[in-house]
Amino acid sequence: MESEEIVEEEVLRVLDSCISRIKWRLRSSSKRRLQTDILALCTGMRPVVMVDYGGKMPELQEQLCLLLHLCHKESSILWPLRIMIIQDMVYLIHVSGLAEHVQSGLSLQQQMLFVDLEQDPPKMVMQSEQNLVASQLGSIQNFFSSVFSVDETNKDISPKVPPPMTGLKMESAEHSGADELVASQSSELIDLSSCMQDTEVTLPTLNGWLLGYPVVYLSGKEHMADAIYNLSTKSLHLFKILVGRNGTSGKGPCQEELMSSFTVPYDLSMGGEKEPWAKAFLAHMWTKFERCKKSWRYLRMEVSECYPQSIVL
Repeated sequence: MESEEIVEEEVLRVLDSCISRIKWRLRSSSKRRLQTDILALCTGMRPVVMVDYGGKMPELQEQLCLLLHLCHKESSILWPLRIMIIQDMVYLIHVSGLAEHVQSGLSLQQQMLFVDLEQDPPKMVMQSEQNLVASQLGSIQNFFSSVFSVDETNKDISPKVPPPMTGLKMESAEHSGADELVASQSSELIDLSSCMQDTEVTLPTLNGWLLGYPVVYLSGKEHMADAIYNLSTKSLHLFKILVGRNGTSGKGPCQEELMSSFTVPYDLSMGGEKEPWAKAFLAHMWTKFERCKKSWRYLRMEVSECYPQSIVL
């Protein structure tokens, strides 16, 4: 297995070369964000990143497919990476990393807390409590488990992808055609837009779980207006996980966000980083950091307060 220094050096070298070859005109900030995200995937710091920079759909999807197609040819380190599409959202995933993330959630190794935004004021609820949207999120997790299965004996990293646009029902997802690879999709692209069909699960809830937040907003599709209002009228705590890359040049920023910031209503997180769930989450991230600390200089949590403002979920 390559050393961490070789992994970091090769990932950045291949990525820079392939971006140049496809003539992708990324802003310097977007290019750096992409470098950090892919390095985080390859070093095991994150299983999924959301790409909300570098252009709009469908051009963003096309550029990422071209980029990964070349990267897969250049380096085996980048083989496990895929592009995942859910509705209008674009994600980069590490196939085995996502499989482990899914299994961890299903086995409750990582307990999620939910903030029920349909109530005013919002209320913190446990994963084990009865809630329709939380239950349906569990069905989506089972669906992901059928696509990204953990199989140590299987050396083929290609996920099992169900055919798109099949009118998939969540209750039968585990027994769908998840064993068939979709010939019409490129080997770099996985479209799982059907995963939310016939459920009340919203993208903010799905993203909260996918992106690994310890606290996830919960609201059904029919109550989005209430959720936005209830959140917009509350002060929030903004949580950031910050890192420094070891290969940072003198011209680059000294710190970067490892993952998108997440918020929690102030009244439900008055302890800030001393909240038990925040401490457990940071400890979980430190465990990952210790496995690849030669690629990163440091990791820390930063908490700030946001006053009531217009929120878009």
